[in-house]
Amino acid sequence: MISKIYKLNRSPRRSKEKVNNLQILQSVVKWQHLEYTATSLLDIFATIFNHQALILSVNSSFVDPLMQFETQLKIIESSFKIVFAMPTLKEVKDIGNTETEEQDLEELYQTILNIYEDTLLILVSKDLYKLQILKEMAVWMSEDKSYLQHRVLVIICRVLNFASRKVKGYGSVDAPCLGDLAAELSLLCSHTDASITQQASFGIYHLLCIANCQNESKATKCDKSGSHSWLPSLLDIEYLPDILRGDKTKIAQSVGQTLGPTLLTDFVWNLFMRLNAKDPVMAKEAATILKLTLEYHAKKVTMVSKIVHAIYQQLSGNSPHAMRHAMLRVITLLTRTSPKKVIFQLMDYPVPADNTLILMWHAAGNESSVAPYVLKTILLILKGKPGEMQDTILERRRSSLDATNMMPVAASQALCTLLPVGSYKKAVAQFFPQLLMALMFQLCYSSNMQLDSEDNLFYARDALRVLLNCSGLQQVDLSLKRKNFWKQVSQVLFHLHGIYLVAKTLAEHNFPQFPETLHYLYKLSVEGPRRTEEGVITVIFLTELLNKFFKDPFPEEFLVLFRNWVNDSNPAISKLSLQKIASMAPVINQVESVCSLVLSILDAFFSKDKTVVIRALFTLRRLLNKLDKVIYSSLCTRIATSYCPLMDHSDAGIRSMAIRHFGELLEDMSQYTWMLNAVILESLVPLILFLEDIETRVVMACKHTLTICAFQLKWSTFPRSIEHYSFELVVLNICNNIFISHGSYITDLLSDSLGFLRSSRVYLRRAAIILIGYLAILGRHLLLRDDIEVIMEAVERVLLDEDRLVRELAKTTYELFKKVARKMTSSIIKQSFRRLFNFIYISKVKPLYNYNLPGSLKEIEETDNYENKVEE
Repeated sequence: MISKIYKLNRSPRRSKEKVNNLQILQSVVKWQHLEYTATSLLDIFATIFNHQALILSVNSSFVDPLMQFETQLKIIESSFKIVFAMPTLKEVKDIGNTETEEQDLEELYQTILNIYEDTLLILVSKDLYKLQILKEMAVWMSEDKSYLQHRVLVIICRVLNFASRKVKGYGSVDAPCLGDLAAELSLLCSHTDASITQQASFGIYHLLCIANCQNESKATKCDKSGSHSWLPSLLDIEYLPDILRGDKTKIAQSVGQTLGPTLLTDFVWNLFMRLNAKDPVMAKEAATILKLTLEYHAKKVTMVSKIVHAIYQQLSGNSPHAMRHAMLRVITLLTRTSPKKVIFQLMDYPVPADNTLILMWHAAGNESSVAPYVLKTILLILKGKPGEMQDTILERRRSSLDATNMMPVAASQALCTLLPVGSYKKAVAQFFPQLLMALMFQLCYSSNMQLDSEDNLFYARDALRVLLNCSGLQQVDLSLKRKNFWKQVSQVLFHLHGIYLVAKTLAEHNFPQFPETLHYLYKLSVEGPRRTEEGVITVIFLTELLNKFFKDPFPEEFLVLFRNWVNDSNPAISKLSLQKIASMAPVINQVESVCSLVLSILDAFFSKDKTVVIRALFTLRRLLNKLDKVIYSSLCTRIATSYCPLMDHSDAGIRSMAIRHFGELLEDMSQYTWMLNAVILESLVPLILFLEDIETRVVMACKHTLTICAFQLKWSTFPRSIEHYSFELVVLNICNNIFISHGSYITDLLSDSLGFLRSSRVYLRRAAIILIGYLAILGRHLLLRDDIEVIMEAVERVLLDEDRLVRELAKTTYELFKKVARKMTSSIIKQSFRRLFNFIYISKVKPLYNYNLPGSLKEIEETDNYENKVEE
């Protein structure tokens, strides 16, 4: 009867036939005379049979796949605990009194196991994803040693064998549990029980067959042509004996080569989590297989950061010493194939690093073959700015909860650990310039942030010292120590001088890394800095090295850099480059591109930073004092024109310098007056108006330059010194001279003067009104009716000026224009006669405004203002 039930249960038609459970149970009543154990077997049989019915009913329903699997897994777990808690077959057979009873008990026993196995076969035959159940069985078995492991492994092995035969020819294979299951089985391949080892080995063999088919199906999908790249065949005749011998190396190689990256990552993670198992034997086996797998196939592991983080957490706990060593070895092996992932994860912990993290750094540094990649990764991290807020994307990528970027500080501390490692000597020499400049940048950032209030987080300084000593530059370190550099470097106000000091000290000791350092600095300069501070540091460093190893002028390729830096968006860089160019004045005539150099300085006149403009004025003047006269003359018009906008600059110092330098240029180019006359006339309006400037230095510069202009324009009636002349008399004198020598320019001067009526400075509006009045009187014959209307409209707006004196002066000027307008004629012939008459007969104009004379309106106003201030 048992045989009949067994055959019925294993029949392919069993899912279609309706079996009455009551009839089956009644058919086995003859065993009721057996003892308690036999009764228990009947109960187990009934339970397992019912469980199978439930599982299959769920399997054929339209239940959500996830819910379906979870339900089936719970039922199978319940069946597992019942089936594999049964006594051994020998114990069961001993219950029987006769040979027939023993056979019946054995048959019942096997039937129970067969039902459980058949249930798994049915599930797997319909969905290979449910091989996950086998992995859960292995876990349940390892958690409770009371279950008979051999019996469990036999069923696992049979199901895997069935699945490996079934998947052949499948278009796609979905078995994501293979990695975890392979880890469970590999741990049993070195079991003390040979039968367990044998079953585990067979299980791995069948599992790898499935994985190989899975790889082939993926390769076929990737290759649309139909030809696909087969993995190196491991599943041949010679492969099986090797597996059966339980060779850990062979297992690690085979599993690593056959499993894809995702499955192998699961395999590695499962083994890693066993390192802290309570069973020391299992932990040791896991460590051995894990090490062997990573030695051969670490490059396929994808979950590197997660593993590194887990190692950090476990090492921070109370892991056994042997397992700590195994975990550090994992760090070393992962660094070999994934240095970037490992290093980034190691840098993403709070600073300063604790002892656990330093141990992990040491472990990462043990792999000399990837030293260059490790240093490249650290250099990439050192591009960051400590304390800089991270954007949302980077925050999600990083594991730390701190949104501020402290990884550069951690990287600096890591260099203190890694640079002295002997195996890193060659890599340190290779990346010396990059490390040097990266640490110089970090020194600057750390100083600005004042991270080292207690001198705890200034690792960039410590790393720089280590770098110097590891690079054979111990004397540089000692020299900087004598200069008190290491103690002052953390001070904010010292860091720019400190940069200069490092560069100068390196140059003084003729450091052998100069060529590659210079090349790297040039590369940085051409590519352009990412941040303002880096640009300044690069310019200072490059300038000092060039000063030491090259005589002025610099090679053309470096001079081009300084020329471009003149107009850098960073004012500090502009001033540094202008300062260096100014120092080349004695050799300026040896520079091939001197014209472009001068023109770049002129462009700096338009900088928004007034300190840059002042430095540009000084630099240009210093170069012009030494510049060849032929080259000077070819540039003089362009230079003179560039001074004109600065004469109206908002900064008094720039105004006075531009005006005075313009006069010096006229003196320098006295032989080329004919080239500069147009520029001189263009500059007359600001030179005249700023005689009324409230800054004495501007007034003195205007008087000095106007005297030079008068000489260049050959104004015979203009005095050599105008210090004692009133403004109105000077304007009258200049206008008379212009009328005589360059009368046709009066209309242009009028146009320029009108622009100053909108000035925010009161003294300019006053001076402009007076100048417009005299120009109008002297040049009235040159003005058309339209010109008069435009000028009167502009003057009329000033009649409402907030300043009383400006209003009075504007009123006088407006009346003058009304008189001129009344005398205007529409006859072209009459206008021509008037112009001719005015050129022949020049009438002498007398003072019109009484502006600077005693008792004038201006003097009365200034007196009132003074008395009001005294009363206040």
